[in-house]
Amino acid sequence: MAENGAPPERNPLSTKAKPRVLLPRRPARHSRSRNRPILAAGRSFVAFASVLVLFGTGALWMFKSHTDRSFTQVSALEEASPDIVAPETQLGDENFLIVGTDSRAGANGAVGAGTESDVEGARSDVMMVVHIPSDRSRVVVVNFPRDLEIDRPTCTSWDNSAAVYSDEEVSPEDQVKLNSAYQLGGPKCLVRVIQRLTGLRIGHFVGTDFAGFEKMVDTIGGVELCTTEPLIDGELGPVLEKTGRQVVPGSVALNYVRARTIESEGTGDYGRIKRQQLFLSSLLRSVLSQKVLLDPARLNGFIAAFTENTFVEKVTTTDLFTLATSLRNVEPGVVTFITVPTSGTSEWGNEIPRVRDISAIFQAIRTSAPLPGESSTAKKFNDRIDHVDAVEPGTVSVSISNASGNSNTGQDVGDSLTALGFSVSGISGYSGTSVRTLVRFTPEYEAEAMTLASTIPGAVLVRVSESEVPIELVIGSDFHGQPKDPAKPGTVIRATIVDEETANDLPPDLSYTNAADQTCA
Repeated sequence: MAENGAPPERNPLSTKAKPRVLLPRRPARHSRSRNRPILAAGRSFVAFASVLVLFGTGALWMFKSHTDRSFTQVSALEEASPDIVAPETQLGDENFLIVGTDSRAGANGAVGAGTESDVEGARSDVMMVVHIPSDRSRVVVVNFPRDLEIDRPTCTSWDNSAAVYSDEEVSPEDQVKLNSAYQLGGPKCLVRVIQRLTGLRIGHFVGTDFAGFEKMVDTIGGVELCTTEPLIDGELGPVLEKTGRQVVPGSVALNYVRARTIESEGTGDYGRIKRQQLFLSSLLRSVLSQKVLLDPARLNGFIAAFTENTFVEKVTTTDLFTLATSLRNVEPGVVTFITVPTSGTSEWGNEIPRVRDISAIFQAIRTSAPLPGESSTAKKFNDRIDHVDAVEPGTVSVSISNASGNSNTGQDVGDSLTALGFSVSGISGYSGTSVRTLVRFTPEYEAEAMTLASTIPGAVLVRVSESEVPIELVIGSDFHGQPKDPAKPGTVIRATIVDEETANDLPPDLSYTNAADQTCA
């Protein structure tokens, strides 16, 4: 994570009836007939089907009832908060605040977490917001460093072991660590801080601990991880002793996501957050590839494991099944993990938030703006969809600006575009930096620009009012691979156009992970 961001600013900071099952009417008897074997088979099939229906609906009802009772309910949400930005525009969006706690109580002490005599209370070891827009076109997960500096508001005191609030108040305090919000004020306090920081309406709260995490991983048979060098933690010891790809059980995965003192990383919280993102990406690919969302038995098992060590508000079994169904066609390429940017640490070890950049990130999330590394199938900013007929590549003149951070990329892309028939008028470095790959163009060159963009997966089309060149390809740090064949001349291209004012609002050094990226790092 870059340490040279903008100077820090003050952060303002129901009982359900058992379903009736109608048994099929017994078919009428017939005298001797050639069709008797068919009728007998039909009766057998119908009888068998009716048993399945009876068993399936009854079992599902029993499973749902049992699972809902397994959830520990807590008070966390404040959905009418004045900190929510333009709440009318967030209707239909789903925002989950997910917290992994490091309580040493109960079963957590048996998984290498230590005991309550070592560390009292509970802190929020993992904090992330999962945003799913109303059209379910993508998923964005934002990680928050536990040491992020905040101004903690007045909160009600929280007892984590009993999952209850007391009658005492926790006094407000400025310039403290984010994880203190949960430690002292519990879910309510943390939700209040996160909503103030993001402007999102947090509609669901999920908290889980060490033991719950381990069971969930084991339920799906482990998760594939990869490392290019052994990972040894100063506190936990060996995490991954072997290099390369390997499927690990829940106990190993747990250490992988919570290790904080791996010497080779040298980044403390940020190295851990990156590993958490890589783990969740692999978990998502595993769940999708193994059809867990389409397999009722496996999905039931996963959800059951999830509930055993979980405390929630506004999360039921129905919510989880509905969410799983709505996301089962989501591809990993439209799932993006982002880390909140900071600008170094204070004298107290707090990570100083880059307020302007954080504001820009959540503006992009709320409005479904394109994100770095994201598949082009995700919804684009401003929803301005144009369609044109593709033109001959030879009629397209493009100037290339390399903002990727790799000095060779500009020439490599230029050579590839030339081979595809485009006219490359020049290759140079970019005057600034860009996370995203952009095709900038003046209005009269829309067809040519959209033809060029058809060769660059994930490129964002930006209409500019004026420019020294009619079409400019800005190669951002999210560019990987090579240009592909352009759309055939005369075929219709549909693409979204982004306004110039909002094309470059994300910080250029934004740390992100795309769930489709299987690079071993």
